[in-house]
Amino acid sequence: MSSLAFLVTELQSLASETRRKHPDVREQATANLASDGPQSDDLLRPVFMGCATKNAKVVAISLGSLQRLIALKAVPQSAVPLIIATMSDCMNQGVDIQLRILQTLLSLITNFPAVHGQLLGDALLLCFRLQESRIAVVSSTAAATLRQLVMFVVDKVVDEDRRDELVESAKREAILPNGATTKLGPSAHDAYAVFEDLCLLANSEQPRFLKLESLRKTFALELIESVLTNYHDLFRKHNELLLLLQHHLCPLVHKALSDRPSFPLTLRSTRVVFLMLKQFSLELKTESEVFLMLLIRIIGAESGDGDPAEAAQGHTVRPLWMRVLAMEIMRGLCSDAELMRNVWDRYDAEEGGSKVFTSLTTALKRLVTERPALLGVGQQMFGVGVSAHTSSSADGAYALDVGGVAGMVASAASATVSGVANMMTTEAGLSVQGSAMKLQCIDQLDKADSPPIPESYLYLLGVQCLVSLCEGFATFTAPLYNTIMVQKPRTAGEPVIRAPPALDLSTLPKEEPSTKQLRTVHDMIESGWPALLAALSFLISTNLSDDLFVDVLASYQALTTVSGMLGLTTPRDAFFTSLSRLAIPTGVVSSIDSYVPVEPSTPRTAANAISESFGVSFSGANSQPPGLSERNMACLKVLISSALFLAGSLGASWFDILEALQNADYVLTTKGARPSTNKRNTIGPGAGSLPPSRSVSSTGSPQPGQPSTTTGPRHPLLADLDPDSLQHATQRLFDASKNLEDAAFCDFVKALCKLSAAMIGMQSDTLEVTNESAEELATSLSTLSPNAEPAHRRRVSGIHLPRTLRTGDFGIGKLGGVATLNIHRLIYRSPDVAWNPITGHLLSVVRHQHAPSTIRVQAARVLDDVLVVVPRNITSSADLQPVVQRRVLNVLALQVIPDAPASAGSSTVIELRRMGLETLHQILQSSGHTLVVGWETIFEMLGSVCKPLPPPSGAATPIASSPIQDLGRNRPPPLTYLNEKNYTSLVKIAFQSLTLVCDSLSSLSPEHLRLCISTLGQFGRQADTNIALTAAESLLWGVSDSIQSKRREEDKEPEYSALWMFLLLEVLGLCTDARPEVRVGAIQTLFRTLQLYGATLSLETWDECIWKVTFPLLDSITASIRRTLPPVFGDEPASPAPPPDLQWDESKILALQSIGSIFHDFLTSKIMRLDSFTKAWAVFVGHIQDSWLHDNRTITAPALRCLEKAIKACSDADEHKARTSEALEIAWRACDEMGSTVAEQEGSSPESKSPLTASAAQAAQPLTQESLMAYVDVIRCTRSVGRQVEDREWHLERLTRLMTILKGVLTYPSSPDFRPDIDALSPVQAVVMEAVDSVELGAQGVVSLVLRDLSEYATLPFLAAFDVQTPLPTAGSKVSRTGPSRVTYIALSKKTMPLLVDLFLRFKDDAAIYADGTVETVFAAYSIPIKLKYECPAPSKFGKDRPLWKTATTSFLRIVKECGAQMRKLRDVIPVDRIEGIWRQVVDTFRGGILADCSAVEQFSLDVQEAEENFDLSLIASLEIDVVPYLGEPSVPDYIVCQLARVLQQGSRLRSIDDEDLPPSPASLPDVQLPRGGKRTSLTGTTSKELNRVEKFGDGSVGVGSTAAGHFLPRERFSYWCFDLLFLICSDTSQDQVSSRKRIAALSIPSLLERCRMTLIGYVADESLRGHLPFPRAREEELLYVLRKLLALRLWPGTLWAALSDTPSQYCVDQPIVDHTLSPSALIADSVKRSTKAHLFHLYPVLCEIVSIPRKTPTAWVVPGAHQAHSESKDAAGSSTDAPAVELDARSIVKDCLKELGRELGVGY
Repeated sequence: MSSLAFLVTELQSLASETRRKHPDVREQATANLASDGPQSDDLLRPVFMGCATKNAKVVAISLGSLQRLIALKAVPQSAVPLIIATMSDCMNQGVDIQLRILQTLLSLITNFPAVHGQLLGDALLLCFRLQESRIAVVSSTAAATLRQLVMFVVDKVVDEDRRDELVESAKREAILPNGATTKLGPSAHDAYAVFEDLCLLANSEQPRFLKLESLRKTFALELIESVLTNYHDLFRKHNELLLLLQHHLCPLVHKALSDRPSFPLTLRSTRVVFLMLKQFSLELKTESEVFLMLLIRIIGAESGDGDPAEAAQGHTVRPLWMRVLAMEIMRGLCSDAELMRNVWDRYDAEEGGSKVFTSLTTALKRLVTERPALLGVGQQMFGVGVSAHTSSSADGAYALDVGGVAGMVASAASATVSGVANMMTTEAGLSVQGSAMKLQCIDQLDKADSPPIPESYLYLLGVQCLVSLCEGFATFTAPLYNTIMVQKPRTAGEPVIRAPPALDLSTLPKEEPSTKQLRTVHDMIESGWPALLAALSFLISTNLSDDLFVDVLASYQALTTVSGMLGLTTPRDAFFTSLSRLAIPTGVVSSIDSYVPVEPSTPRTAANAISESFGVSFSGANSQPPGLSERNMACLKVLISSALFLAGSLGASWFDILEALQNADYVLTTKGARPSTNKRNTIGPGAGSLPPSRSVSSTGSPQPGQPSTTTGPRHPLLADLDPDSLQHATQRLFDASKNLEDAAFCDFVKALCKLSAAMIGMQSDTLEVTNESAEELATSLSTLSPNAEPAHRRRVSGIHLPRTLRTGDFGIGKLGGVATLNIHRLIYRSPDVAWNPITGHLLSVVRHQHAPSTIRVQAARVLDDVLVVVPRNITSSADLQPVVQRRVLNVLALQVIPDAPASAGSSTVIELRRMGLETLHQILQSSGHTLVVGWETIFEMLGSVCKPLPPPSGAATPIASSPIQDLGRNRPPPLTYLNEKNYTSLVKIAFQSLTLVCDSLSSLSPEHLRLCISTLGQFGRQADTNIALTAAESLLWGVSDSIQSKRREEDKEPEYSALWMFLLLEVLGLCTDARPEVRVGAIQTLFRTLQLYGATLSLETWDECIWKVTFPLLDSITASIRRTLPPVFGDEPASPAPPPDLQWDESKILALQSIGSIFHDFLTSKIMRLDSFTKAWAVFVGHIQDSWLHDNRTITAPALRCLEKAIKACSDADEHKARTSEALEIAWRACDEMGSTVAEQEGSSPESKSPLTASAAQAAQPLTQESLMAYVDVIRCTRSVGRQVEDREWHLERLTRLMTILKGVLTYPSSPDFRPDIDALSPVQAVVMEAVDSVELGAQGVVSLVLRDLSEYATLPFLAAFDVQTPLPTAGSKVSRTGPSRVTYIALSKKTMPLLVDLFLRFKDDAAIYADGTVETVFAAYSIPIKLKYECPAPSKFGKDRPLWKTATTSFLRIVKECGAQMRKLRDVIPVDRIEGIWRQVVDTFRGGILADCSAVEQFSLDVQEAEENFDLSLIASLEIDVVPYLGEPSVPDYIVCQLARVLQQGSRLRSIDDEDLPPSPASLPDVQLPRGGKRTSLTGTTSKELNRVEKFGDGSVGVGSTAAGHFLPRERFSYWCFDLLFLICSDTSQDQVSSRKRIAALSIPSLLERCRMTLIGYVADESLRGHLPFPRAREEELLYVLRKLLALRLWPGTLWAALSDTPSQYCVDQPIVDHTLSPSALIADSVKRSTKAHLFHLYPVLCEIVSIPRKTPTAWVVPGAHQAHSESKDAAGSSTDAPAVELDARSIVKDCLKELGRELGVGY
């Protein structure tokens, strides 16, 4: 609803309310409502009249209307005075009226900004009067309205200043507080007058503008605060307002703070002071100074709340809440860093200033230290496991060194420790949770008296002030420092400064504001650091909570870093020293090694109980080992991070910092009790080092000084406070040395060397050495650190010396890491910067005889690390590289070569030399290729460890095996060997270096090469196998390569050729070494040499290499293997024979592979050109054949692969085809002979002239699958290369032998490592199939050969699968893994069955495959899985492959589909007996598929059963389409057609029943079983018994029935499909090939009639017994099906006559003429047999029996006229919608049959 609508409603209400008592008001209101556009005066008239009635309800409505009019801007400016006067008259009405007046008044003033002067004063006066109301709601509402109106008045000044449209005449004159006058705008004058009156009223003076007599001071101060808070910027622009602050407000507030304290008034005065200091400190400089000093005095005054005696002194003693108020606003001021800097500049920096900042820091220091007992003692700061008295006294002693003030504070803190036992039950300490107020005191404006204040809250505020000051220094200085020193603009090529020095303020522009500000901070810290340090050092040792501890520690860090950034060395070092003492208490360091663990069985004393309960350790009660608490470690973390930040400017101060880090490392690493895997196992002061039961923190709720147990994230300063993290942080500090400038780095390194020298001097003093030795050490160390003090200057932090002897020197250890990180300085800078100080110090320690051995070894390790890294980083500068390399090698030689022969045998010296040799090895390994100088030094160092060797016995004589070679191999050396262990270790390391020298032989002169060869010879004769092996290999790959590269030069060829031949002879002698490692290495070396340089050898050289090197080597290795075989005497050995040395087998494998590679690489280019090639090839192949027959099977496969590789090389011999053919013939003969081990002897071809006997075959070891694969690959390779060379396939006889061998390989039963062959072909099967696939099938007879063999492969899963008998491991056998439990050939069968189809379809036009019985063989192969059906093995183990019988069925049907047409096409060239055999096999296969045992299918789901049945439908369809049309041809014997009919008859049975129960009937057709491959000589001479024809026409006898249901067979639909096909082949439905189909019908009709008669007579016989008992559904459906099919069946004329004759095939087409001489009955019988309905005549007696049954016969619903097959009728019934179905019973169908007979006889209708 709009405001106008509200106004109308209000006027209506007014008219309604005044209609009786005030009709004039009603009339005016009604008139206003009725008028179209009343004037403003008219609108206001009823309002004023209503207000004048004094009726509360009317007045309320009138004021509401007035408020609406004001909101609608319908009130003229001239009416404002009247409105105010009206509201003034109504002010004494009720509460609702007063509240409505306030609302209206606020709306009036805000909607009429032009209200100024006295009118505004009158309006405000109304609010002030209502504010004084005793009704709370009126008073509070008036106060809020006043605030809004005052804000609005001041806000109008802002708007007036912004518009700046006032003319001079509009301004008003105002008298300023200083007596001057000025002209102000209307709004400015109003604001000035109102604010002045507020100040006067607050000071109890008479106002000048407002007509008020008095106003509450608190309310006036609140209004003043609101104005100053929101419009401080306006005050700065108006001097008249500032004068008000200066002359009225400041004296007012100062007086309020100076008089007797009153909490409400003091609170508000303090808030106003805070605003003036924050916003007007520049404008009110003097007043601000006064206020600041006043606040500082209040802070520094002792509180009077605690001591009544002090309170008696009067108001000079400030109450606690007043100090708290002062501290709260001081906290706000301290958090304003800019304000603090301005305070310094305005007061402290000026001459004769009041030193406000200095006084502030002093006051804060005094405040936080005034009551130590209240703050408690932080026990964590003394460490863990150390007496508090000891620690505190030590800290106090330290504190005196820092400064007087700090010393007194620390002493005061330590003095309180003596009373620790008395304070244990109190909760002394500081924490934000326990000390702070929920609402700070200065915000509690609603309180008349001071709220309860925690006793420690004042000191919490002091801590927060100090923290804010320190944070302010850091947040201002750090960004400027980063901008000036780190991110300053750089010239091109100038590196980034990562560790900048301190700021030099004198170099910065003086007029820059940032420079002035930095100077201010510099002076502030320089002046205030003692007080700040004293306060912080005291606070950090008190009982602080984690949060406050973090804040104090962060302040420490801030002051330290800011001092460092500004170049304040003294405060920086003082803070670092304080942090060092806090991080590593001296009591902890000195108590570590004197600690004696308390046994658990020790009785608990009272002291122990107190110690464990309250976390305080008393003297003599060390229940936990000394260590660092969590807060110690936090201080250490800050120390490290601060040093890392200021690393570039520490200079000489590094020594003290490094000393502290050394102490920390000592303490952290000594605490070995902590598990190394637990990073932090407790949350206490000993975090990371103490078990939970020994933590300083007591159980229960967290107290100050105890870390909180909450799971929230901790402050970063308290995170990662475990020894490992701190040590990582320490390491990062040392890693940062790489960022230092050269001068800073030099200071750092010298400080580190100085620290190391001091420690080593102390340790040498503890040893029993002479004074001369000590002086010598001091002299040597003084050369490194000129400024080093004597060793006894002080014991560095009291570290126990034996500890360092065990773990090494801290300084040396860190020096190594620093040197490694600063390798560039060692190389590219002046030696004085890094190289001389570092290496000089380390070398002096290494070579000093009286220094501790552990320290010497540590120094050597560090030195060696440096020497290894330096050569890697040298550039290839021609000037620098030789200098640095010489420098490195000279230093290393001083370590390796002993200076005193007498001490050369000591263990320490040997260890140092060993380390030096290892360093040399590493240098050669990483930088040997870059060495340009120093080879003489290197050989001198290597030669210093070698003993003189006896001269060799002969230059060309192979080295004989030393006696050590005759010892047992793989055994540990004898104990006497350990006596020479030290010497041997030097020899080994030296030899490794010598080996590396061979990698740089190109730079050696011939003299150096000869020296290298002689040295290698000496090392090669060592008993150490590794040395001998490496020497042999180095001879080739080091010296030999260098020699061959230089042998290419003609002038040097003779000299280097002699050296190379000598190397060959040396290697040849090692090829038969008794040690397998040496032997293998020598063989590899020998043949790699031949391979590498064989292309450059002459034919004569090759001939010598083959006959004098390769074959003799093979013979010797074979002889060695034969000797290791255990001899067998009798059945059992007399004693256990040792196992054969399989490493000899590996050597032979290597030799064979190498020889094969030689033949492969050089056969065509070199070896085949030799005159002795044929002989060499035969010897080579003979070795392979010998390996096949006699060697271990681990050798056989590699040997065959070598032969394969050599044969492949023959394919490139285009120029030597004759020799290639001869070589291939030799290879095939060998393969043929080797095949005798896997194929039958009688299968060998005439070419095979194998000397292998049966006994030899038995003696051979079983062949592995890998060997068989390699063997097949060799044959394939031989055949493929032969085809490539001769361009023709092998002849049939050889291919037949090949297939025999492949079959033998495939069915080889003795392999120890058969592979799974269910889901995929085993490797052997795969390679055999590849071999078969590669045979070219174009030659005569090859297709039949391949098809027959593949057919046999397909039958292997069913005929040849076998369980694997895993043989026991025999001597020399090596079975890789356990084979499968059965060899199945399933995958092979799955692959071959479809392959047979593809091959047949490719060659189906070839009459040979029909004539030679191949097709019969294929069908026979398919018949096996088809007959087995569900008894076939599973087709897959892991997958879901198709069953084997389905694959066989599909493949069989594809071939049958093509077979009939092809045989008809080729019938002239196919023998008749082969046609008979093929069709007999086809029918037999169909018989197996149709009559297979399907009982297993009953276990399947119905969907699967249906799918299986549908799949078998393909058999019926194929019979109908692909078999029946061709089976009636004359070439097919009668018995085959009868066999098919009999199969369909048996397949159509729905239940099993005994035939003996039936009476005599036409003889059923028995299964005709002929021998496989049997032949019939005559097709026309078959007898009637053989054909099993129907002997009696129309037999109507019915046997005895049964009530048993019988066993119903599964797959009912399939049975009906067979029945359908049987009816189909007997009917005249198909009109193609009439003669053929008539013959099939004549031969099949007996089976059909027999099948129908069985159903009919069975029903008749059983029905007489069952009575009204219904038949099973299947029998009823079968009866109806037979009757309907018989009714619909139409035979070929004469079919039944021919079937009843002796020769059905003869009379199937044409029958003899009817003999009219017969009797009428015989004549009728002869005629009806020729009828198309003869089958009904034959079954006439049974039909009569059925029609005469008195009971109801089975019924069925069918479509009229539809007499389809059973399966078709179901489909028709389900889909036909044209005609309604009718119910037919058996009796009606039989009647139709009888009627059909009548019609056939001519008597029907």
